[in-house]
Amino acid sequence: MIDKKIITENIRTLFYALIIAVIIRSLFLQPFYIPSSSMEPNLLVGDRIFVTKFSYGYSKHSFPFSPPIFDGRLFSSNPKRGDIIVFKTPADNRTDYIKRLIGLPGDEIQFIDSNLYINNSEVLKSKKNEKFEIFCGKKNIDIFFFEEILPNGVRHNAVYLKNYSFNDSDKFIVPKDHYFFLGDNRDCSKDSRFLASVGYVHKNNLVGKAQFIFFSSDKRIGSFFSFWKWNKSLRFERFFKKIK
Repeated sequence: MIDKKIITENIRTLFYALIIAVIIRSLFLQPFYIPSSSMEPNLLVGDRIFVTKFSYGYSKHSFPFSPPIFDGRLFSSNPKRGDIIVFKTPADNRTDYIKRLIGLPGDEIQFIDSNLYINNSEVLKSKKNEKFEIFCGKKNIDIFFFEEILPNGVRHNAVYLKNYSFNDSDKFIVPKDHYFFLGDNRDCSKDSRFLASVGYVHKNNLVGKAQFIFFSSDKRIGSFFSFWKWNKSLRFERFFKKIK
């Protein structure tokens, strides 16, 4: 005979566990999976990362399914140029993207001869002789590897195709309360340069700041369940790696 009291207690325990999980996910930490190569070499397909939800305050997008429970942001804090941020795309306010923050409200962003300019000043970059496989989708691409220095002194790695497929652009003027994002894999990223699909991102669409990688596996070698390939597919050197 089934004890109804035990069933009730189990249901209550599961309910409490679900509530605690939602609170942690909404207010503190949320895991994300990196599905594309747009942020290589800094984030790879198969990286699993933690994002802090409290870094920039809270909006409706901090919560599952973006419920319209309030307008604007609570406990708002401004992001810094160079932060890697998860945000909801303005096109549908539903899809999560992860990119690097390049332009702040009022900034002017432009590419001239494949060089990035912020407020009419070229972003300094130095070429690095890194031997690193870079992909665009499933294709291995031939790139130049640079370290860029943003105006606030933040340094990060970025790669460009050797044929510099993205040469010149119009001038992007970032509106009030909006931000401009780029992928670190510059010629393989759908980002704020593409106004119809991403464009300028409103501050309320920010979800959180990427902090560290907690797990990483290379699906091209084998799935997580192919345990006999773990020695090759698991990127142990990326476990608990801080994101820059």
